[in-house]
Amino acid sequence: MASEKPLYLTTTLPYVNDDPHVGFALEIVQADSIARLNRLLGREVFFNFGVDEHGQKILKKAESGGREVGEYVDFYAKRFEKLKDTLNLSYDNFIRTTEASHIEAAQEMWKRADQRGDIYKKKYQGLYCVGCEMYVKENDLVDGKCPNHPNSTPEVISEDNYFFRFSKYEKELIEYLEKDSILPVWRKEEALKFVKSGLEDFSISREKSRMSWGIPVPNDDSQVMYVWFDALTNYISTLGWPGDIEGKFQKFWQDGETIQFAGKDQVRFQSLIWQAMLISAEVRNTDKIFYHGFITSGGQKMSKSVGNVISPIDLVERYPSARSDGTDALRYYLLRHIHPTEDSDITDEKFVDAYNGNLSNGLGNLVSRIMKMAEDNLSSAPEISDNTISDEFKSALQDFNFNVAMDIIWKEIGELDSKIQETEPFKLIKEDKESAIEIIKELIIRLYSVGNMLEPLMPETSAKIKEAISANQKPENLFPRI
Repeated sequence: MASEKPLYLTTTLPYVNDDPHVGFALEIVQADSIARLNRLLGREVFFNFGVDEHGQKILKKAESGGREVGEYVDFYAKRFEKLKDTLNLSYDNFIRTTEASHIEAAQEMWKRADQRGDIYKKKYQGLYCVGCEMYVKENDLVDGKCPNHPNSTPEVISEDNYFFRFSKYEKELIEYLEKDSILPVWRKEEALKFVKSGLEDFSISREKSRMSWGIPVPNDDSQVMYVWFDALTNYISTLGWPGDIEGKFQKFWQDGETIQFAGKDQVRFQSLIWQAMLISAEVRNTDKIFYHGFITSGGQKMSKSVGNVISPIDLVERYPSARSDGTDALRYYLLRHIHPTEDSDITDEKFVDAYNGNLSNGLGNLVSRIMKMAEDNLSSAPEISDNTISDEFKSALQDFNFNVAMDIIWKEIGELDSKIQETEPFKLIKEDKESAIEIIKELIIRLYSVGNMLEPLMPETSAKIKEAISANQKPENLFPRI
């Protein structure tokens, strides 16, 4: 990933049909840590985030609650915007697919595909899953239900739709996938298997009489765009495509390095459908797409019916009451205790155990001990180089091994604890002040390195550590025990 090119990062756009949950918080925090690392290393970064606001599922949710759909999406968009503060995110733009500039871009994407001969109209009948916002095959169903939405039965839909010539791009997609554009590698194999089994053209519109909440199809007011065809275009509309008045699209997408973050259930949409759309529109493909696993709770998939859905907003505000401590505590848990690419579990009990054991007793206690010795025995902080991030740490984070990067930091924390126990500078100061002072200075310099490495992962904690060192004062307890 090392490059002097500008870097473009984006997450998927969550649907605004409910409050944010901790599963999506994982994706946005992963992306944020990569954005922060690259900025720290002096690279120009554009980080995109936003919400997907069209589609039948959203329309039905608004109607079932007796709310006007525009007011409904405004409400939930604000809930997702709240994540910027809740998770301390550093994104550069928050895009909404109801914005006029995005609508214009989605229609331009349609027009370009149409001009390439990649769009045609036909009568279609099939099973439609409202939850997935897509047609499903009968042999994909489990007991007559969509495997992703087992509480709803797919509807039989028959209507005139526009179709995208997905099958036309099998060769180009195989070439794209073989360039190591997907991480982890088994997601690449999954995508290649899907393409090699044969691609089928898919519907990219819905009859407006049946589903009115969508972007109008150019030159056909009786149809609106399929929500995925609309929403995927956000990745370049956020940069000002197609007009590109500010030159961001050219700089970050065409000339830069592009990385997308997505959940493991998104492979078909992000690495196949979106890439085929880009080829059709004659826009450069995404360089790399990183797929994370799911977060379970108590060993079960999060579900309202089960009652195990965890809100990142609630979690931050609950543990503890001080927001800053809760923010970095959640970022810590997501980046260290949730595997980057495999399914992992979170419960209140596991969160509290990790917080008390590794943040309160571990990092927080270490900072207090070192800075108390510094405050009592040094007149000022020692001279410290700001270039104290190891290559091992940078490589781990650049390779999306977030938990490994965290382990490198906590290994150093453990070694600093051992150094204090072995040398006992707080006792040595009475017998050999000069030697004790040198040990304390070494501890401070190494603690500053911990603070530097924490900057992309736990930015508020990083700032507090470095501010304390600069002021040569013991800070307030960073992580009060829960």
